[in-house]
Amino acid sequence: MLKLGFIGAGPVGTTFGVRLSEQGYGVVAVADIRSAAAERFAGLVPGCRIFQNPQALVDAVDMVFITTADDFIPRVSSELKWRSGQMAVHCSGASTVQSLEAARQQGARVGSIHPCQTFAGIEQAIANLPGSTFAIEAEEPLKTTLTEMAQALKGDIVYLTSEDKVLYHAAAAMACNYFTTIVKLASDLWRNFGKTPADAIKAYMPLLRGTLTNIETVGFPKCLTGPIARGDVATIRRHLAALENYAAELLPLYKELGRFTIPIGQDKGSLTADRAEDLRTLLKH
Repeated sequence: MLKLGFIGAGPVGTTFGVRLSEQGYGVVAVADIRSAAAERFAGLVPGCRIFQNPQALVDAVDMVFITTADDFIPRVSSELKWRSGQMAVHCSGASTVQSLEAARQQGARVGSIHPCQTFAGIEQAIANLPGSTFAIEAEEPLKTTLTEMAQALKGDIVYLTSEDKVLYHAAAAMACNYFTTIVKLASDLWRNFGKTPADAIKAYMPLLRGTLTNIETVGFPKCLTGPIARGDVATIRRHLAALENYAAELLPLYKELGRFTIPIGQDKGSLTADRAEDLRTLLKH
């Protein structure tokens, strides 16, 4: 059985460690400059030992997951002595295997496996990880090893090259992080009519869940609803007037998102060409 060690016991490393251990992988070692994080990790993974010295961890295992912050991956890799055939892996979405070049030069096999998932907190991340899509960058035989891990976690798999990684991660940031930003901005608008953002979130959660379900089950472009999909120019005009009055700083964002929504409405077939042109005119900068 492969012996796995983790350098970095944050949400990503801990989530991987817990879930891989549950699937029978030998997660036997963890190291972190924060003793509390390492203790939490070891407390969740039976048989895991805390190492104060990362080099001692590397010497004790077959596969090392470097699950530090992205900027530290190259430095951690370069400060360690690696064995030929040993495996060095990171879980960054934007960083490529080049960040492990120091390990490769010493004969280690290098790769990355990134879960397309959000890690706001450890308990929630552990619950969310199974079934995620895992982006893998590696050469054989490590590619097969990482594929088997993703399959053990009931995940889908996408294989990427180094050239793909940054665009892949930017797309994920748009879908996840900026979605969060938009919901936050929309919720804050409720203050203008005497309600709280918490009131807004309570109202929005069924709406958002329904939207996600529509995206998953109906798909684009049919999942699009709302005034642009209907070609309701008068409603959009009223939206603009309200934002001008209460939150003028959001007008450029609202207009830009609207312009990108018009083609979806046209693809759906519910937005006619003349109404689409009226909307483009209305939503100009």
